[in-house]
This record gives sequence, C-alpha cells and structure tokens, in this order.
Amino acid sequence: MLIGIDVGGTYTDGVLFDEGAIIAAVKKPTDQLNLQNSLLEVLDELLKSANKAISRIVLSTTLITNLLATGRGERTALILIPGHGLPPQSYDICPDTYFLKGSVDFRGNIIEPADKNEILEVIAQIEKSGIQRVAIAGKFSNRNNSLEKQLGQLFAEKCPDILLVLSSEISNKLNFPRRAATTYYTAMIIEEWKQFAAEIDKAIKARNLNSEVHILKADGGTLPLEISRSRPCETVFSGPAASTMGGLALTRDKLNSVVLDIGGTTSDISLLIEGQPLYASKGANIEGKYSQISAFAVRSAALGGDSFIQLQGNVPLLAGYRKGPAACFGGEAATVTDAFNYGLKLGIGQAQFSQKKLEELARQAGINADELSAKVIDLVVQQLQENIEAMFKEWENEPAYKVWEVVNKKKFSLQRIIGIGAAAPPIVPLLAKRMGVDYYLQQYSDVANALGASVVRPTLAVDVHVDTPNDFYTVNPSGYKGKINQRNFQLEDAKNLARKYLEEIGKQRGMDSYLDQSSFYMEEQFNIIRGWDRVGKLFDVGIQISPGFIKEFKGVAK
Repeated sequence: MLIGIDVGGTYTDGVLFDEGAIIAAVKKPTDQLNLQNSLLEVLDELLKSANKAISRIVLSTTLITNLLATGRGERTALILIPGHGLPPQSYDICPDTYFLKGSVDFRGNIIEPADKNEILEVIAQIEKSGIQRVAIAGKFSNRNNSLEKQLGQLFAEKCPDILLVLSSEISNKLNFPRRAATTYYTAMIIEEWKQFAAEIDKAIKARNLNSEVHILKADGGTLPLEISRSRPCETVFSGPAASTMGGLALTRDKLNSVVLDIGGTTSDISLLIEGQPLYASKGANIEGKYSQISAFAVRSAALGGDSFIQLQGNVPLLAGYRKGPAACFGGEAATVTDAFNYGLKLGIGQAQFSQKKLEELARQAGINADELSAKVIDLVVQQLQENIEAMFKEWENEPAYKVWEVVNKKKFSLQRIIGIGAAAPPIVPLLAKRMGVDYYLQQYSDVANALGASVVRPTLAVDVHVDTPNDFYTVNPSGYKGKINQRNFQLEDAKNLARKYLEEIGKQRGMDSYLDQSSFYMEEQFNIIRGWDRVGKLFDVGIQISPGFIKEFKGVAK
C-alpha cells in the first residue's frame, strides 16, 4: 500500500493507494503554524483504512515555499569567490554579499590563491553583523573546492557557531550564479527543514511504520527524507509538482493539456505536451533568481476559492490573499467560492451564508446579488485565462516547446484543461468554454495532488566530469574522484562511466527496479588546445532515473 500526502496552503490532502485503486481519500484544513500536525492528522486518518503494510509514504509540502514567500527565511550572508570575469555588481543575489580574491579555472587549477587577511576581515564583519548563517560559493568550485574549504575552515575556527553551506556540497553543475543562488537559499532554510524532517521521522517511527519516506521534488521525482536534510531547496515548488503529476495520474494520455490546480489560496498552472510535463530549462526560479533545482515550468496565480471579494467604488475586485474560509464554511467575508455557490446554486456548505454576504456587498455596490455573483464569476474566469495566456508566452521560450513546434511543423494547440482542487468543478467548465477547449474532471480531482505524490517513482541524477589531460574524473552526488587509466577516452566512455555509477548508487538506495528508466540529460565535450595541438578533452555527462510513475501504476479505477 502507498500513501501520498500533499500539504497545501489551505487544505492537506491524503490518498491511500493499492492495486490500482484509491482505498481512502482525506481532506483536512491546513494549519500554517504547524504543518507537521496537519500532515500527521491526515496520515492517521489514512492508516485507519490500511489493512496491510505501508511500503512507501511520499510527502509534498509547502514549507520551503512558504518560508521564502513570507520572508521568514533566516538572514544569511553570501560569500562569493568569482575569480576573473563578471564585475561584482553582476551578482545581484542578496543584500549581505561579500567578494573575496582567489580564482579557479575551468579545469580546476588554482590560478590565484585566497588572501587570508581578507578572509579574516570578512569573517570579523559578518560576526559583528550578528549573521548566523553563511553560504560560500566559488566559481568552478565544482571542479576544485579547495578555496571554499579553506574559507570554511577559517570560519569554523573563528566562529564555530555559524552555520556554513558550501556550494560544492550542494551542486556539481556549471553556471556559477545559479549555483551561488541555490547555496544561498539552502543556507537560509536548511535548519528549518531539518527540524521538520526530524519531526516527521520521529512521528513515523512512533506509529511503528517501517515505510520508506520520500519528499516530492520540484521536477516530479522523489528524494528520500534523510537525503533531503542536506538539499531542502529540492522541495521548493513541491506543491505545483504534485499538481502536475496528479493531472498526469488522472488522465494517462497524450493530449496537449494545461493542468490547473485551483486551491484555496492560489491556482497553480503547468503544461503537458503530448502527455509529458514541460520543464523549466533555466531551473526553478526562486524569488526572481534562477537556481540549479530541476523543476517543471509552472506559474502560481494569487487566486483561489478563498480569495475574498472587495469593492473599489462599486466595482468588485478579487484580493490576492485569503482572510479565511468561505462564508458558507463559517468565514466572515464573501469569497470566490461563495460567488459560485450562490450564482450556480451549488448548495455547498451553508449556502444561506454565501447569499447573506453577497447581498451585503451587493447593496454597497448598488446592484443585486445576482449581478454581483455574475461579475465575480466572469472576473475569476477572465483572470485565470489571462494567467494561462501569459504563461504560454513564457512557455514559448522553453526549448521543449520550440522543438515540438519544429517537429510537428505547426503552432502548439491547447486541447484540454485538467481541473484539480476542490474549487475546480464549478470553475474549469466555464474557463474551458471561454477558451474553446475541452476539460477533464473526475471524482478524485480534488485529491489529485496526493494521488500524484503516492504513485511517483524515486529519481536519481548522477553527473560525471572527466579531465583527460589530468587523467581523472569526479562523480556527483558521491563526490568520488578516480583515475581514468585509458587512452583515447571518448564521450561514449564517459557515458558508460556515468551509467556505471548510476547503477551503483541506485542499488545502494534500493532503486534497482527503476534503473532501466534512465536517460542522459547532459552530454558535453570540450577540446583542450595547447599551442596548435589538441592535448585532451573535458567531458560532462549527466544521467538520471527520469521522473514518472511506479511500474505498478496503470491508472485509477474510477
């Protein structure tokens, strides 16, 4: 039996899945001040329906997204060792940024040593500022991290209580600004995530469960809870990833679709091209900064079922946040849910309170409740359409989108909207009609996020860097460094090396049955020229167990 739990901004959903069927589904209000309590409340409810062992639990949580969005991340300093190239003002990542001397070239050779006196001066400045977390990132430190380690060692000696995160321990990929940004955000929220993970681990053990516990990543794959402790940023946008995988899990076809998850607070939008999610080629965008976190191309619109209605003069507007639940569920203000409840005669909750709050607003606007609800319904549909159309303009710049149009020799055409979330049933049909496309809803649409989380397969990415003139290679995530001992080393040899380590690390993590689902996502080679002769090559190869569903999942029995 499998469990998926999605902790959303308004509701926490859970699904117990076994042998092609949803055995139980649970939806509870989310306590934003105590996310783990919301999660565990849903878990306990699901366990009541379990009649055999739970083999795996996959969690999707908004913890990291919420910390960053609400500005509750810990103040963090970023120390950069940028070497030669871009000027300091090019690195606009955070206000507490410090630049140090030292330089590593693209092959990992130190061409300028660090200045110890300069380092000690920066350490003193940070200590005086009261900052307790520091991210350290050096250009090409993925090839040689000795400058980062030297800086980290001095920090540990002078300020042992300060939390340090090195970029070489977070990512092995090129693109220094993105690696620096990823390291900065990791340092900012890593302790909070570790505490959350520890509480979940403790609670799972207290329930005598021997289940694997995984976290849903931004790219639709999963990460073991234990490994996530050092890579919390992998969980950013876990919620939108759950929406995307939920839409895939419900439909299992190859139509061009927009997945629209209308929650209580926000609406998440993603794209399926012939049944495959569109990825963000530049990585997850965190607070306007691109990172090295693999992620779906998604957008979150500040519009949901609990968005409350306000007036500007006599014109209704939708607030970009929630005050609480809809009036029909005991809230104090009329919301989008109340407008649809009244206007479409849905009979949700205590419908008379939807009518009462709308009538109060209508009198202020000088119109009747029917007119007000009609205007609000039209406004909701209009804003969702505008967000989808704006997202298409962003999607047009993604390589996979362009490739589809080149291969098919035509412009991309949307065929369907997949509705997810409790507020989707009344809204999505109207939106689809307005946009002239089909729509898809079914009985489990309101818990599709949890379903998607429950049946995704674990993923693993392995990067290998080979330097033939220096006769060595490095492997990430293991950090192993080995000798080549082979003449005339070629790209195919590098790919074989990457495949070998994928198998080794995958077996260590119990992922044997998914190794045949691997594919290469990076194949680069660079000639080293000295004088007029080529003296060797650099290779960078990446292979991964691709995100997807477990082999046992064939769809949902309706």
